[in-house]
Amino acid sequence: MNPLSTLLGTRYPVIQAGMVWCSGWRLAAACSEAGILGVIGSGSMYPAVLREHIAKYRAASDLPFGVNIPLLYPDIDKHIAAVIEGRVPVVITSAGNPRTHTLRLRDAGIKVLHVVSSAKFAEKAEAAGVDGIICEGFEAGGHNGREETTTMCLIPQVRRATGLPLAAAGGIATGGAILAAMALGADGVQIGSRFVASDESSAHINFKHAVARAGEGDTRLTLKEVTPVRLLKNGFYRQVEEATARGADARELAALLGKGRAKRGMFEGDEEEGELEIGQVSGLIGDILPAKTIVETLLREYEAARAAVGPL
Repeated sequence: MNPLSTLLGTRYPVIQAGMVWCSGWRLAAACSEAGILGVIGSGSMYPAVLREHIAKYRAASDLPFGVNIPLLYPDIDKHIAAVIEGRVPVVITSAGNPRTHTLRLRDAGIKVLHVVSSAKFAEKAEAAGVDGIICEGFEAGGHNGREETTTMCLIPQVRRATGLPLAAAGGIATGGAILAAMALGADGVQIGSRFVASDESSAHINFKHAVARAGEGDTRLTLKEVTPVRLLKNGFYRQVEEATARGADARELAALLGKGRAKRGMFEGDEEEGELEIGQVSGLIGDILPAKTIVETLLREYEAARAAVGPL
């Protein structure tokens, strides 16, 4: 048995990433029903809203699912309480110290995976008691590591550092990429950007179409002085780049970012002034499809890629 599938209780060793403003209960349920781990992204939710999504997921599916909790957001203790009360099987933590909440979650019978951007952080996460690791290369959308290590370089380094079940993330949207990640030492993958452009994603249709239109070079890792984030290039991105070029400090950039900028872009559909978080692999995404179709396509591509690989 695949160690990641065994840990998660899924048919396939694939995780749908829990993305802010894009990953509600509908997407999570559709992905779980397709055989992978569906994940609710709690970073854009108040605790009461998270409880509502957990309840609606359970009404839609009885299969294992997860909740992603970015540790840099407020009300984390209330989010932790919500997932414990909701008997969520899997929690994926990111953007913070896993030592703070891992033992509490595990004591409640919850499997914990932590997202890392380096082998050093993987070792610290294992020492904190997590059940699995997700290593995310800097190709990924959203908040990202400062090291700018690519997924292809990151996977073997993290694999060497830990024997825990390992999922790779960042730049993965095809079955061939899944095969490549597993050849490098991952037990499976986490996929985000491809599921933003799905029917069940809670992203605004304007954002979905922007992702489907994106081409090579249309994203950039920016706001490193505040917190690194990969964005589609738009009016807001250009404001950030202009401010950075004239030497704006972290305080000025944080003021430019303001509050609600991600909601404005990804959930409300403001393509110019909103923050549009997406990965480099958006250049390969040309359509909006049902989550089930996406999973089926990934599986076909994986088998085709595996059959096509021959001896050197």
